[in-house]
Amino acid sequence: MPTPTPGLMPLALQPLPLTNIRPRGWLARQLRLQADGLSGHLDEFWPDVAESGWIGGAAEGWERGPYWLDGFVPLAFLLDDPRLQAKVRHWLDYILAHQREDGWLGPVQSDSQGVQYPAYDPWPAFVALKAMAQYCDATGDRRVLPAMQRFLRRLAAQLAEVPLFLWGQYRWADLVLSVHWLYERSGEPWLLDLAATAHEQGFDWRGHSADFPWRERVPADGWDFSSHVVNNAMAIKASGVWWRQSGDDGDRAAVRQIIETLDAYHGQATGVFSGDEHLAGRSPSQGTELCAVVEYLFSLEVLAATLGDPALADRLERIAYNALPATFSPDMWAHQYDQQANQVVCCVAEDHVYATNGPWSNVFGLEPNYGCCTANLSQGWPKFAASLWMAVPGGGLAAVAYAPSEVTAEIGGARVQVACETEYPFDDTLRFVVRTGRPLRFPLLLRVPEWTEGATLEATGEGPQALAAGRFHRVERLWPGETELTLRLPMPLRVTRRYHNAATIARGPLVYALKIGEEWRQIGGDLPHADWAVYPTTPWNYALELDEAHPERSLRLARRPVGERPFSPEGAPLVATVRGRRLPAWTLEHNAAAPPPASPLQSSEPPEELTLIPYGCTNLRVTEFPVLGSAEVDLAATTL
Repeated sequence: MPTPTPGLMPLALQPLPLTNIRPRGWLARQLRLQADGLSGHLDEFWPDVAESGWIGGAAEGWERGPYWLDGFVPLAFLLDDPRLQAKVRHWLDYILAHQREDGWLGPVQSDSQGVQYPAYDPWPAFVALKAMAQYCDATGDRRVLPAMQRFLRRLAAQLAEVPLFLWGQYRWADLVLSVHWLYERSGEPWLLDLAATAHEQGFDWRGHSADFPWRERVPADGWDFSSHVVNNAMAIKASGVWWRQSGDDGDRAAVRQIIETLDAYHGQATGVFSGDEHLAGRSPSQGTELCAVVEYLFSLEVLAATLGDPALADRLERIAYNALPATFSPDMWAHQYDQQANQVVCCVAEDHVYATNGPWSNVFGLEPNYGCCTANLSQGWPKFAASLWMAVPGGGLAAVAYAPSEVTAEIGGARVQVACETEYPFDDTLRFVVRTGRPLRFPLLLRVPEWTEGATLEATGEGPQALAAGRFHRVERLWPGETELTLRLPMPLRVTRRYHNAATIARGPLVYALKIGEEWRQIGGDLPHADWAVYPTTPWNYALELDEAHPERSLRLARRPVGERPFSPEGAPLVATVRGRRLPAWTLEHNAAAPPPASPLQSSEPPEELTLIPYGCTNLRVTEFPVLGSAEVDLAATTL
């Protein structure tokens, strides 16, 4: 683990090597689903990975190979899977053995669309460097650091002649992140000079968010790189990454500003923001690109370590447990390019709601609309799992996000293991078992989310202790050998008003959505990696009867066992029932749900009992509901 280095602000929390963390329970099964699906097999049949120019093939030699590798490395090591790790070594061995004499890593050709650049395009290497850093931390491979040094010296020489351009200019923070990683391990001052050059030549995201120009849906003929949804998702970390070198409190504050700005003009119920290629407003029928989801998660993971702000981890869980699983088929053999909060049909449509994406944007498949998401989808779950636990400077551990898992670390010269036994986010109770080789004093930090009320912590033989929400609770004690802690995070139901005053229902980190009957139709490709349209078999156009001040009076909640595929309609571990009435005038518009009619409203249709399940368990859904004017409803006392 690197030690604090002069010239950089210290990290609030230190990420751990992949080999220190093990997913357990439903999370381990989810990663196995991913390994058995597209992520684990793209290198066997999809030309842009299987025949990538990065491993000497004749296919795409730009960003797609590195994108896949950047997510596949943590997947292989978190699962401790020899077959997957052999694939990783094949890629890294080739890349390291074929570094150019001048130090450049990877192919030097134009991008996947044939655009000729004024110099070698450094952007794909930014992604490769992230994969190499993870691999080095997991394996200790001594070839990585000198290879990165040679490449970065070559890049520094190029930037003196040709500044960052196009994608690299907007994604400079991904380069600085790897430069800082290397500096912490080598201490070479020229690396900070390179990082400063990248920042100077890169787009000014801090200034951009302070004077934000994109306050409406970006039209097809009016966009530029600063409105690109993935660029914005990557940029969320930019000011925080640069703060480590600048020490400027304005950079630190800019992190909150960019998140709040995107929420204000383009925010969605799942914690992401819209962008069907470019920023698309707050309507729940506008899409969000899968690449943006996984890059937003990565930005938050970086920022949680950099700043130690528990609110960032709250947002991390909200996106990971809603937007991330919902954009995949339950078996993870297919994905969407764009997901929608109100997604009532997924079909190929020439008349579509998207401003800059095409007819295949929201179908499930191998490569819908464009292949970048096919390559980049792999990093979502593994990097989230790798960020559950981080080290506390000076010794100690922090539970940053919650899922069944186990962490092992050396503290004070002794081996420490902490297991988190839980079905969170489907349950509010987390049991931690702390094991030490000998009695040892160190801090354990447990995040108490902002949304909880009445959180408690109880140690073996001790009474429950009340915890304050919205912070890390520090447990500093002598750990005698084995200690059990029980953390309870009550999850009150919450109703939030959104677009057109529509209502969204959440409980803990989970957003709830209408369960809609589905008919899957194969429209292309070959099994198992086929393309699918999904059509509704039940109505979706409902307004809800809600007691907004006391939503628990309007909804009944039931639990089911957490099974093999909890993120599926049939496997949803939580089911809520609520009353609603049809709105016949609320129909499709451009092959998507029209914007929800403004609330409150009335309906003369008969009341029906509706089923809601967690957003991440849905493929079709309504998440932002119109609300009926008669809100004082107690479902438990009502006979339908």
